Amino acid sequence: MENSDINAPRKTHVAPYGTWKSPITAGLISQATVGLGQVALDRDDVYWMEMRPTERGRTVLVKRSGDGTIADVSPVDMSVRSRVHEYGGGSFVVDAGDVWFCNDADQRIYAMPERASAVALTPEGPYRYADMTVDRRHNRLIAVREEHGRGDDEPKNCIVSIGFDQQVSSLVEGADFYGAPRLSPDGQYLAWLSWSHPDMPWDGTELWLADVTENGGLANVERVAGGRTISIFAPAWSPDGALYFVSDQTEWWNLYRWDGAQHEVVALCPMAAEFGRPQWAFGMTTFGFTTDGDIICTYAVNGEWQLGRLEKNGQLCEIKTEYCGFNSLVIFGQKAAFVAGHVADSSALVLFDLNAVAPTVVRRAMDITIDPEYISIGEALDVPSGDGGDVHAYFYAPVNCNYSAPEHEKALLIVKSHGGPTGQTTPSFSLGIQFWTSRGFAVLDVNYGGSSGYGRAYRRRLNGRWGEVDVEDCISCVRYLVGNEVVDGERVVITGGSAGGFTTLCALTFHDVFRAGASYYGIGDLEALARDTHKFESRYLDGLVGCWPEDEELYRARSPIHHTERLACPVIFFQGLDDKVVPPNQAKAMVDALLHKNLPVAYVAFEGEGHGFRLSENIERALQSELYFYGRVFDFQPADKLEPVDIANL
Repeated sequence: MENSDINAPRKTHVAPYGTWKSPITAGLISQATVGLGQVALDRDDVYWMEMRPTERGRTVLVKRSGDGTIADVSPVDMSVRSRVHEYGGGSFVVDAGDVWFCNDADQRIYAMPERASAVALTPEGPYRYADMTVDRRHNRLIAVREEHGRGDDEPKNCIVSIGFDQQVSSLVEGADFYGAPRLSPDGQYLAWLSWSHPDMPWDGTELWLADVTENGGLANVERVAGGRTISIFAPAWSPDGALYFVSDQTEWWNLYRWDGAQHEVVALCPMAAEFGRPQWAFGMTTFGFTTDGDIICTYAVNGEWQLGRLEKNGQLCEIKTEYCGFNSLVIFGQKAAFVAGHVADSSALVLFDLNAVAPTVVRRAMDITIDPEYISIGEALDVPSGDGGDVHAYFYAPVNCNYSAPEHEKALLIVKSHGGPTGQTTPSFSLGIQFWTSRGFAVLDVNYGGSSGYGRAYRRRLNGRWGEVDVEDCISCVRYLVGNEVVDGERVVITGGSAGGFTTLCALTFHDVFRAGASYYGIGDLEALARDTHKFESRYLDGLVGCWPEDEELYRARSPIHHTERLACPVIFFQGLDDKVVPPNQAKAMVDALLHKNLPVAYVAFEGEGHGFRLSENIERALQSELYFYGRVFDFQPADKLEPVDIANL
């Protein structure tokens, strides 16, 4: 891709905020970046998932051999992706050079023995698989399976045995959900997680343990930790056969070990820090074991993620790195690998020899280097909330070395409300944020009550008050910035996707702080969501809002679609027409209501897209459309050449 503007000569111009010309284009974001996902270490080899927007959103399994050679592993006509719970994760497993992966198109598992072609291992049918582990002792995989096509009944989840001879049989069933089947190093024991409606896995899960019999069955099944009010995360076996896991039984996701002899759990390093994350996807990892028995882990203190070594004596020592984010952390021997976030550079897959001085960057999400004088670094803010605590956020000032604003002009502010709503924003570099700041926008990225990274009590602030606490927290941050004359209070917009889209629509409907908004596959009707969404989230609203249908009036009171008479500002909607999490009828109903009210509204829909956009042309179109929309609403002319968007009533 052409990138000659990235380090263009300096020519300082005075121009209004929002009109600055930036080298960080929508095309750069959509075509020069890849998504880095699940990571695995196998002997001297590193494997990872790579989502490529330029290949129609295909996800590829890639391998870096010990000699440094990098090559695609998965076939060119396949995309590696599980759709269990719709969010997937845990889409491949590798052992001694042999690979097994889930193919997106048919959701079957394919086996790829070392240096061989892919062969289907599971039968055709209404099945999805995820979170596989290899059982060499019984020549099989153990995995989570989700069975669809059961008429009016919701899909059935269980843990299954998948023989290398293609025979599939159930091992564990009865709960609504399962995850993380993990086999002990000697193959004698199997651990797993389960939970049932109405709990989400970050609310309450149970950790189970069983003996694996000679014929591959399970015996002496025992619940070892967890319950309705305790969330267990990422069980894992140490090399010497001890079972470790993360639990929030003390209000923080801390590390524990199961003492089988005493039938009790042992806290390893109690502290006010989060060693776990909300389990939206399978295969999430935050710790692993070195050959000498130490634990390499990542943990958040007041929302800031760090890398550390927990020694056998219980001492936790921070491992100093230049990174501020750590995902998919895996350990093999004395090597660690993870997807790392950086405040001023794109995310990267990093291989870390724990005995070396510096890590090795295996793959960057973006190969192009951007001049740091175009980059805005997030400033952490702690702002008083309405309930006496603090709201956490990151503020990004407008930055572009070629431009300054007219004297006395204050910046337009874009408030970002993340998804989940248990998600968490970090100061890791985001081209999506830099797209705006380099054009003269200020950006506020809010970790409202309900966000992870700050302990269970902070997550619980949202219980029963979704659409209220999150919105109030965003508003508290805006008022702080406006009150300190940092931004223009008359040019504040809010944007968010999915759950963040609901926060966005509530903020626009029930308050008059924001002058416009952008909803990405957002929720406008809680009743419709409770009726129409997929199994994994079908009871999520019980905790966030109230029980359905008993609390129908509360659902109506909290749904923007029923209060459009209070909505008085322009909104643009973006929607994937294949979205199974938030169906397209949600956006369409809101658009129709705004049309009826003669409010400025735009609707940009994408064929073939689900919950989140994966195709490069759609990613580019969405960013450009949002910029065009703001230019029209606030009467400024962006420097970019933009394809017009049809905005009704404007």
